[in-house]
Amino acid sequence: MAMEFERLLAEAEVAHGHLCAGQILGVRMALLGLKRLGIEDPRGKDRKRLVTYVEIDRCATDAIAVVTGCRLGKRALKFRDWGKMAATFVDLAQAGGTGRAIRLAAQESSKERARELYPEITEKNRQQMHAYRDMPDEELFTEQWVEVTVEPREMPGYKSDRIVCGVCGEGINYDREVRRDGQILCVGCADVAGRYYRVLE
Repeated sequence: MAMEFERLLAEAEVAHGHLCAGQILGVRMALLGLKRLGIEDPRGKDRKRLVTYVEIDRCATDAIAVVTGCRLGKRALKFRDWGKMAATFVDLAQAGGTGRAIRLAAQESSKERARELYPEITEKNRQQMHAYRDMPDEELFTEQWVEVTVEPREMPGYKSDRIVCGVCGEGINYDREVRRDGQILCVGCADVAGRYYRVLE
């Protein structure tokens, strides 16, 4: 287990660009989620069993992707912008589209525990890096068994017709079109005020 952990940390460091406390937390979180679900080879024979929802776009997310093999481009990594150091690991092997899932969240108390364990290390990230390697899972994470319904259009491998927006003319995939007043629109054209970009004239 120790060698596997160190190998995954090294892979996470390469993927993320540096090693930090968040990377260690992400590797530990993903390993625990896989263990709880009984998924032994997420990047190999079990790769189609898992979808992971992450709740923050920080360091841990890159580590979780490395360990689980779940990627945005494979439609197996789902991002929910909740600002929480948490992730839900969903086993798609369950029937009916409702996956058995475990949600893990980092405990706020883990930071204080890191200070208690390594008071001689004054730099916070280094202190947490040491502690997060050593602390037991129950001191790092809360665990909740949850139910997640993964809609067919959210599944990896889902195919749909490509539809063209009636306003901008751009293609729309995965049933993301909006139908309004007999017109087919993309999300951006349907909700101009909610767009993340503004068109410059």
